[in-house]
Amino acid sequence: MPLTEWNAFPFDGLALLMTVLALLIVGISKGGMGGGLGVLGVPLMALTMPPAQAAAILLPILCVMDLMALKAFWQRWSLQHLKQLIPAAIVGIVIGAFTFNYFRASDVRLLVGLIAVGFALNYWFKPFQHLAGRKPGVKSGLFWGSIAGFTSFIAHAGGPPVNIYLLPQKLDKTVYQATTVLFFTTVNYVKLIPYAALGQFNSTNLGTSVLLLPVAAFGIWLGYKLHHRVPEKQFFQVAYVLLFITGSKLLYDGVAGLWV
Repeated sequence: MPLTEWNAFPFDGLALLMTVLALLIVGISKGGMGGGLGVLGVPLMALTMPPAQAAAILLPILCVMDLMALKAFWQRWSLQHLKQLIPAAIVGIVIGAFTFNYFRASDVRLLVGLIAVGFALNYWFKPFQHLAGRKPGVKSGLFWGSIAGFTSFIAHAGGPPVNIYLLPQKLDKTVYQATTVLFFTTVNYVKLIPYAALGQFNSTNLGTSVLLLPVAAFGIWLGYKLHHRVPEKQFFQVAYVLLFITGSKLLYDGVAGLWV
């Protein structure tokens, strides 16, 4: 289908810029800089298109990225924690799927904005720092796993809830990374089913995903390079400021939409 016929995703300058920037940041995050900055993908794209469409375009790309990461961390994960997180996340995905049609675009922008701003504020002020002294138990894993499944379904933003549960576990860095990789690989592939059932994978969204795969691959490569050349602290400072600004704009748009 010619690009000129893809009216649902106009390739104007701003939409293309925000989409490319989002994919580069997601790729850089998965490529070695870490920090869960994949949460920035949907908020950036949602500035120029409906949030649901942004999530649908991004999901197949995330699935490809996940396979690349899964190979690197094969069988290094903690099954003990995944047995709690994954079933709970599936429940959260089901809830997200059944409530999907009740969300207006402004509602999703409001929710995505809250997640983005909350993630940035948590990075700066660490309100959950008090959890570091104790390890969350099974109930905590089930609770945060379900929240992660729901927020991941809505906006591919399951990172913050999972981090709240996993970071206090004080896992080895490689085990922690492998555990999150397998968790999000499983969650993203499960999400393909309800996304397809809800009609999110039309020719426009899938075609756009395919076209943008090289950008995502370049982002992963760039992440590997930056991992050894750019101070991680400086990268995060810039990224989280961008996340806060983007989230604030979505919050404003979401609140304004409540009165329409």
